[in-house]
Amino acid sequence: MAEKKQAPLNKLLTIYFYHTRLTRESYEEWKEYKFPGHILYGLPLLENYGIHSVMHKCKYFSGRLKLMLYATKEILFCKEKYDVLYATSFRGIEPVIFLRALGLYRKPIVIWHHTAVVTNPKPWREQISRLFYKGIDQMFLFSRKLIQDSQKTRKAPSHKLKLIHWGPDLPFYDHLLAEMPDRKPEGFISTGKENRDVDTLLQAFAATNEKLDLYIAVSCGNINYKKIIDPYALPDSIRIHYTDGVIPYELGKLVARKSCIVICCLDFPYTVGLTTLVEAFALGIPVICSRNPNFEIDIDHAADRLRNKHFSAGGRECIAIHAFRALIQMMRRNGRNSPAYRTCTHSDQAFRAFAPALNDFTGFNRGNRALDNYDVDIALGLGRT
Repeated sequence: MAEKKQAPLNKLLTIYFYHTRLTRESYEEWKEYKFPGHILYGLPLLENYGIHSVMHKCKYFSGRLKLMLYATKEILFCKEKYDVLYATSFRGIEPVIFLRALGLYRKPIVIWHHTAVVTNPKPWREQISRLFYKGIDQMFLFSRKLIQDSQKTRKAPSHKLKLIHWGPDLPFYDHLLAEMPDRKPEGFISTGKENRDVDTLLQAFAATNEKLDLYIAVSCGNINYKKIIDPYALPDSIRIHYTDGVIPYELGKLVARKSCIVICCLDFPYTVGLTTLVEAFALGIPVICSRNPNFEIDIDHAADRLRNKHFSAGGRECIAIHAFRALIQMMRRNGRNSPAYRTCTHSDQAFRAFAPALNDFTGFNRGNRALDNYDVDIALGLGRT
């Protein structure tokens, strides 16, 4: 049987790439190993597989309404032609999704949904929510649990929900570590800004003599971390660094100089702390992490994670950080060979599901020339050519 000829991959599909951060600038930094590709949700590799991107011109707004008005205007009045609206979240594009649900916006909408779909207790809001989800053609989620919880609401049918595994941009972190050949890791570090449990973190470390550097925003969402932290009389071993636009490259170098990263999160129904976790694996750094049943990564029994079920600093479950020195040494030796890291690198197959999922929508405008026939085996944001 003659070998099937592969169709040309150039300009098979054009997407409008919506991100809530500066996209083009980050993409240029990615080329220079100054920005991790996974935070660009596959953008660096799309062109290689026939997917051209029209990049959204991101602007920051303090209010949600201003963001929605700006994003909606940019999308609806975009002069460049595109086939699919691809968004890293629905934040800011809610009006466009409603227009899609009402049949007034003709392009398919594909988004990353970072939480499970939930049921609103107020009937009128629930009806609005159901209309909203009718306007989304495909949702990518980070774990099976998020998908299962979403299915219970009956707002989004199973065929709209697709699991995409999350993982780090390995070449980025290899390059970063290569620039620090003489690093001598020492102390603990905690980073991230979404729904961090700083009360538990500070109380736990204040009960030890261990050094902790906390890098966190002054506020994020409805949480003002500075107001939480200010009343504490912290020992010299705990240092607070309020971040204001710290780029991932610089933060990555700070993390690489530490012995252990602590991910202490509040109990929220999504994969809070996941990106910090996989980045720690990429750097080969041990992790102390709050339990999160929404994680897809199988790290329950791995030796490179110390698990705490929302410990309280004053109770019997208070983490005895100073007792973990020997185990931390073992975790550092395990590094990327650990069972948890091997599970994490399922993301190497992410693009196999990701690119065809986008190209499934080529049927709307381009005769259904999808990428399903091609061997697309590359990680979401990880590969570099």
